[in-house]
Amino acid sequence: MTDKRTAEQTEGNMIKDPDNWVTGDEPMTGAQRSYLHTLAEEAGEEIGDDELTKAEASKKIDELQEKTGRGV
Repeated sequence: MTDKRTAEQTEGNMIKDPDNWVTGDEPMTGAQRSYLHTLAEEAGEEIGDDELTKAEASKKIDELQEKTGRGV
């Protein structure tokens, strides 16, 4: 069983700013690329640079999720 303090710490660690990711400067993953293209198509936007880093792709995904209504 998890106590409340542990649960709060775990939840707090789940969301990190992409600028602080250790692997943020690595090339985006295949899953990110695919989802990014899906969102861009729905939003009527062009991705442009298909060589984004993981952090850049994450930020663009967040932006497009907001625009398309897919965000939380």
